[in-house]
Amino acid sequence: MEYRRLGRTDMTVSAISFGAWAIGGAWGTVDDADSLRALHAAVDSGVNFIDTADVYGDGRSERLVARLRKERPNEALWVATKAGRRLPKQTAEGYNRENLAAWVDRSLRNLETEAIDLLQLHCPHPGVYDRPEVFGFLDDMVRAGKLRYYGVSVETVDEALRAIRYPNVQSVQIIFNMFRLKPAEAFFPQAKARGVGILARVPLASGLLTGKLRKDTRFEANDHRQFNRQGEAFDKGETFSGVPYETGLEAVERLRPLVPAGATLAQLALRWILMFDAVSCTIPGAKTPVQARDNAAAAALPPLREQDMAAVRAVYDEKIRGLVHASW
Repeated sequence: MEYRRLGRTDMTVSAISFGAWAIGGAWGTVDDADSLRALHAAVDSGVNFIDTADVYGDGRSERLVARLRKERPNEALWVATKAGRRLPKQTAEGYNRENLAAWVDRSLRNLETEAIDLLQLHCPHPGVYDRPEVFGFLDDMVRAGKLRYYGVSVETVDEALRAIRYPNVQSVQIIFNMFRLKPAEAFFPQAKARGVGILARVPLASGLLTGKLRKDTRFEANDHRQFNRQGEAFDKGETFSGVPYETGLEAVERLRPLVPAGATLAQLALRWILMFDAVSCTIPGAKTPVQARDNAAAAALPPLREQDMAAVRAVYDEKIRGLVHASW
């Protein structure tokens, strides 16, 4: 496993970390025993950073992470969670002191901890970035010892750029993968200059970049890949990175020849992300131990060749750019 410093914090995190959305819900059937085994397998593989949120399974994911910590008391595990999506409707005014305090206190109970390592605003209403008092509330919680650090999870590059105007924003979580190149062009240089850590989320484009999905793949009714393709429940870009499903499948076939012997397309996609030194870590999800181990193994792949990086960009320019670049 490779380890990188998370921005200006004291956290050195595994370059392949663990995204805990799927073990909470919205990805089809999930079993808590399997989820715990997946978490343990990730830690056994060198993962030391877990990203969750208060709304993943209405706290289910956070509580599983708390169980992991109790079962691995001698491991140094960093945990990030998120707040804001408990609002019935996203408004900038909803990010007030009272609500933020209630959300943080709930996560502290779920995680069974006295301080959250990294709290992230969870894709908040864009107007939040024009409300400096919101970040002042977070500063107060850092001073009170409830948070060690805070950052933001964003939908768009514009939101990311607006967020890092605030000096104590330590990290930005943003969708970045072979189907979402805009952050590398328009955001990474600014983040790097300010010492802001980057968490690359949705690294496998909701499974498209695993190479395992087909035209006839069927998703369960409670899987966002079934119910949110057009943004019915939340931002469309969260599902398949906003790429139309069949277009994504066509692009995957163009990428498949780049996979090195003995590796998988998913591992190639994760290793591609690590080619960008502005990225602190990427956070693929896993519901099984095999998935967790396979994800972690991507860090050991050799660096991609220049011609492979160029080939990925060519596929993006030809098949994907026109569909997503201007939207996020």
